[in-house]
Amino acid sequence: MPTKQSNFLSATYTGPQGPQGTSSIMSDGTAEAPGFPFTANTATGFYRPAANTFGFVTASAERVRIDSSGRLGIGVTSPTSNLHVIGANVANIILTSATITAPTLTLATWTTATRPASPTNYQVGFNTSLNAKEIWDGTYWRLDPTGPGQNNTQRAIFGYGSTGSVVSMTNQVSAAGVVAADTTGVGTARHSSAATGYGTDKAIFGYGSTCAGSCATSMTNLVTNAGVVGSDVTGVGTARFGPAAAGYGTDKAIFGYGSTGSVVSMTNQVSAAGVVAADTTGVGTARHYPAAASYGTDKAIFGYGGTSSKVSMTNLVTNQGVVGSDVTGVGTAREALAAAGYGTDKAIFGYGLSSSYVSLTNLVTNQGVVGSDVTGVGTARGYLAAASYGTDKAIFGYGANPNVSMTNLVTNTGVVGSDVTGVGTARNGIAAAGFSLTA
Repeated sequence: MPTKQSNFLSATYTGPQGPQGTSSIMSDGTAEAPGFPFTANTATGFYRPAANTFGFVTASAERVRIDSSGRLGIGVTSPTSNLHVIGANVANIILTSATITAPTLTLATWTTATRPASPTNYQVGFNTSLNAKEIWDGTYWRLDPTGPGQNNTQRAIFGYGSTGSVVSMTNQVSAAGVVAADTTGVGTARHSSAATGYGTDKAIFGYGSTCAGSCATSMTNLVTNAGVVGSDVTGVGTARFGPAAAGYGTDKAIFGYGSTGSVVSMTNQVSAAGVVAADTTGVGTARHYPAAASYGTDKAIFGYGGTSSKVSMTNLVTNQGVVGSDVTGVGTAREALAAAGYGTDKAIFGYGLSSSYVSLTNLVTNQGVVGSDVTGVGTARGYLAAASYGTDKAIFGYGANPNVSMTNLVTNTGVVGSDVTGVGTARNGIAAAGFSLTA
């Protein structure tokens, strides 16, 4: 059969010549040999990679595709939206026009229970259960570090303690770091308890001693995202006093260590619904009066404490709640200190009792590395508490040397402010946690 050659758009193709008045048909071709190549450059042209699909080729490689649904893919052979771009330089797309209207970006939404079963790397969506954006890193869902998370609460609450007698009392902290007057009658009076955030915007107080001495209790009180303290929940793990607690995994928490009369190596995980699990034993060196905080947006760290002597020791907690082995030699050994997250992904340990009460802090990086001592940061004291507030700052409050009514604000760069006195009833053996995603 005769063939026909066309110079349309300076291109050439060869195919069967049909009857006069009919069109000729080109071959499908491949990316390496396009069905419609150009005379001067046969490695560039068009081809048909699949039914009802059109491919644009340069240098014998497909660059652009229009699929059977009309979706345009650049650098991708299976576009999933009207315009789907993949490539090393997609961040460098440039639009030049005086009249461009920015499009509205709408994230996919899901709950924790309905997250995509097989997410792609770096898939982003909005989790309505957590009220936060999250991203799949290839292994875990992680919260947007600039959004709500363990260190991103707006407000905080100090609770319980001892004035010489145990008290049932809280003081809320505003998003500006202002401490409110006492609220009394909020659960069983006790001291040497621990507190932490959970569920991204709520808090929990747990354990402690119900007498001025050592009357260990197994008890928690949940705090709503409005700062309302619930009634006692008893029988939640081994009764003890002097534990520490921190959030992990973006919405869960963990209580650890303490004393039953003897120091223990024990943790209790807390679910995103505030349910405390049974004891997990053998998690690092047994000790009491350590401190704990969240870091890295979804992990936690326990640090310091006392055995028969004060220790300089930390244990990192993964975002699955697994407690790591002891890391020793991290700053001055002490107990009865406090810790909190700051800067959205870092943490700070502060104050405590060494051979005497000390005024010193140790910053923790977002990799869980503890820095050297920083001294002279407010009045030396111990048996105090700390919490995150204002989404990226922290506050230390109260304590003994003797009992004080005093706070120190921490900036989002980890700088500790001077003493602020007269903030509620002076007391020690107190606990604190952040809560609420709104001011």
